[in-house]
Amino acid sequence: MNWLALKMLTGDRSKYFGIVFGVAFATLLMTQQISIFAGIMGRTTSQIQDVRDAEIWVMDNKVRYIDEVPGLPETDLHRVRGVEGVDWAVRLYKGQVRARLDDGNFRNVILFGLDDATLVGAPQKLLAGNLADLNRPDAVFIDKAGYEYMWPGEPYRLGRTFEMNDRRAVLAGVCEASAPFTTLPIIYTRFSQAASFVPRERNLMNFILVKPQAGVPAEEVCRRIEADTGLMALTGEQFVWKTINYFLGSTGIPVNFGITIILGFVIGVAISGQTFYLFTIENLKQFGALKAMGLSNRRIVGMILLQALVVGGIGYGIGVGLAATFFESTSHVTHLAGLRIYWQVLAGVGGAVLLIVVLASLLSIRRVLVLEPAVVFRG
Repeated sequence: MNWLALKMLTGDRSKYFGIVFGVAFATLLMTQQISIFAGIMGRTTSQIQDVRDAEIWVMDNKVRYIDEVPGLPETDLHRVRGVEGVDWAVRLYKGQVRARLDDGNFRNVILFGLDDATLVGAPQKLLAGNLADLNRPDAVFIDKAGYEYMWPGEPYRLGRTFEMNDRRAVLAGVCEASAPFTTLPIIYTRFSQAASFVPRERNLMNFILVKPQAGVPAEEVCRRIEADTGLMALTGEQFVWKTINYFLGSTGIPVNFGITIILGFVIGVAISGQTFYLFTIENLKQFGALKAMGLSNRRIVGMILLQALVVGGIGYGIGVGLAATFFESTSHVTHLAGLRIYWQVLAGVGGAVLLIVVLASLLSIRRVLVLEPAVVFRG
C-alpha cells in the first residue's frame, strides 16, 4: 500500500511539484529569515563574546545594554578589587569615535581601551603585527573588516597613520574580530592611549573586567560585588542575554522578522494545503476503490500521511539546501559575513515543516474518511 500511495502522489507531476515547491519555499523563507535574525542578535553581543580573558563584567547599575554605558570613577576599580573572591580586576573602555584618514575622509569606529599592563580583552587572532606592538606610542589594532572598509582593495600595510580626536594613531596590527551590530571598524588600543583619542571625559572607564578566584562560582562573585559596591555585575552569558533582551524589547527587529517568518509559514500551509486538498479530491475514486476492497480508514489515513511526509521531507531538503547556498555564496560579503544556519534553526524549521504537511493532509483526510466505497461504482 505504501508503494501505491507514492505512485498516486507522483502520478500528477504538476500537483506533486506544486506541493514540493510550496514546502521548499516556506522552508527557504523561514530558514533564511530566522538565521539572519539570530545572526543579527548575535552581532549585538559580539564584543562581549570576544572578551574571553574575563568572566565577569562590572558596570553602572542602570546599564541596559553594551552600547549605553556611563563612565565609572577610578575608585570603583579599587572597590571591586577588594571584594572577596575576586582574583583580579582591570579597566576597559568602549565607545565610538570619529577617525579621519589621510585623504580627508572620515569613518566612525568602535574604540576599545585595554588595560595597559595586562591587555585583557585584546583580540585573540592577529593577521598582521604582534600583540606587543600595542605598547608602542600611538599604536592601534584594527579588525580585518574594518581595514577593508577604511582602505578598500589595499593590502595590509602597517605603519599607516590617521587621526582620532586630532591625535595621531599608528596602525600596528590587523586582527580578527566578530562582526559588530553596526558593522563599524573595531579599533583596539591601550587604555592610557584611548584617553587621548576620545573627547575629554571626567570618567573614561565604563567597564571593569573581573576574573573570580579558582573554585569560587562567578555568580557568587557577582552577588558579592553588587552587595559591596552597588554596581551591576554580570557574567558574560548574563550580559549577552541582557543586551539581546534589550534589542528584542526596544527595537522593531523582532516584529519585522517575525512577520516575514509567519508569512513563510502561512504561505507554506496555503500552497501545500490547497494543492494537497485538490490532489486528494481528484483521487477520491481511487481511495473509494481501496475502501471497497476492505482497506480500513486507518490504513488510508496512513497512506495520506506518508504522502505528506515524503513531500515535506523533499521540500525541506530543497529549502534548506537553497538557504545554505545563499549563506555560502554571501559569506565573502562584509556586511553578511558570519551569518550562518544554526542547528537550532534547522530543528525548529523542521518542526514547522512537519506541522505544515500535517495541516495540509488534515484538510483532505476528512473527505476520505466520510467517503462511501460505492462512489467507485458510480459513473
